[in-house]
Amino acid sequence: MFIFMAIYLALVLLRPQDYPVWVDQMAGVPLLPISLVMAALFWALSPQKSFDAPQYILMPVFLVFAMLTKVANGWMGGTIMILAYFGPVVMAFFLMANAVNTRRRLLGMMAVFTVCAGIMSLHGIEQVQLGVGWTGIGLSQATRIQYVGIFNDPNDLGMVFIMCLPMAMLLAGRGGLFGLRRLFWLVVAAILVYGVYLTDSRGTLLALVVMLGVYAWRRHGLVPAGVLGVAALAGLMLLPSRLQDMEVSEDSAMGRVDAWYEGLQMFFADPVFGIGAGGYSDLNQLTAHNSFVLVLTETGFIGFMLWIAFVGYGFRMLLAVLDEPRDIGLTGWVPDEASDADLLELQREWTFDRKLALALFLSMCGFFACAFFLSRGYVVILYLQAALVVAYYTMMRARYPDLPEFKLGNDILRWPIYAAIGVVLLIIVVKVLFALS
Repeated sequence: MFIFMAIYLALVLLRPQDYPVWVDQMAGVPLLPISLVMAALFWALSPQKSFDAPQYILMPVFLVFAMLTKVANGWMGGTIMILAYFGPVVMAFFLMANAVNTRRRLLGMMAVFTVCAGIMSLHGIEQVQLGVGWTGIGLSQATRIQYVGIFNDPNDLGMVFIMCLPMAMLLAGRGGLFGLRRLFWLVVAAILVYGVYLTDSRGTLLALVVMLGVYAWRRHGLVPAGVLGVAALAGLMLLPSRLQDMEVSEDSAMGRVDAWYEGLQMFFADPVFGIGAGGYSDLNQLTAHNSFVLVLTETGFIGFMLWIAFVGYGFRMLLAVLDEPRDIGLTGWVPDEASDADLLELQREWTFDRKLALALFLSMCGFFACAFFLSRGYVVILYLQAALVVAYYTMMRARYPDLPEFKLGNDILRWPIYAAIGVVLLIIVVKVLFALS
């Protein structure tokens, strides 16, 4: 199962099935469905199946509710469309979260993520040099790199680079092979950063600042994080990029704010079921350009609450590890008969496990910083990343049993309150941006 999910992930990212120069040769071979079905078959035969996380409930419930939003808006046939699109995403989440059941496999899947992202960045570098990449795709707007398929928007491409950057840095920290392993991953990280710059995506550059700030916050506190964030933003503003033109009144930025406003108005018209999953572009010329607004508008408050809970549990799981205040040598995780050498090894293991949590946390922060400016609430990349988080925390609880167990029944009031706060914050952000314009 793990091998087929690694192949599936590589196909999702590299997308050879979408290369214009290969389309005729591929003859419509469904590579993605084949790899997913093969992984599902191995999973069905496996005696080890895990459902020990609230996300396993939230994903199918969100799918069913998204289908119900089409019924509520008078289109019964829309349920088939939603099932055909989002059903495979739900399956991919379940399979990825179960396939990654060891630390070695987690690192292996991170490596697949990062290497594929590095290859996509190299494709962009070739585009800049030759005007067209090996896929047959040229530059976007004559200056910005892009890829194929779901990454044909420079903003989406930059989002992948951002979410893979912490993974590359984690892998670089492992050393080995006379330093060649470290050098390889550092080169990949540099290629990803250069790729971010070549996308010329303002949201992606801001996400890079967010990631640096979050890293400084987790390592050194809020004040150093604020200083580093301001310094990083000032440095990026000096680079020749579209970030220098960023103003609320600028046409592109104002178009996004208008789209957010229209989305909120559509939500107010039907706050329970929304306008129906996938229906935003049918009612507005521009897409929502904000994943939170998109989910809220299309699936109403209930769908938004389910989605916020799904995302929120991922952050809570990682913070549970990062905020664990006790030293491993003082907890019930250590056998009474453990020797000093055992304690030292366990301490090393715990330290590396926390580094894994930080890398995944930074990756999620980077993704959602980008997603705040993109309509990517249903994109498969989000749910594959979430699957890695669920797989990681499942392993952590098996290794350290007194880490908290998250259950939906314990959070009956939490997620409605958080969702309501999210709606209020979106309203405030739109009002403030309109005032500044």
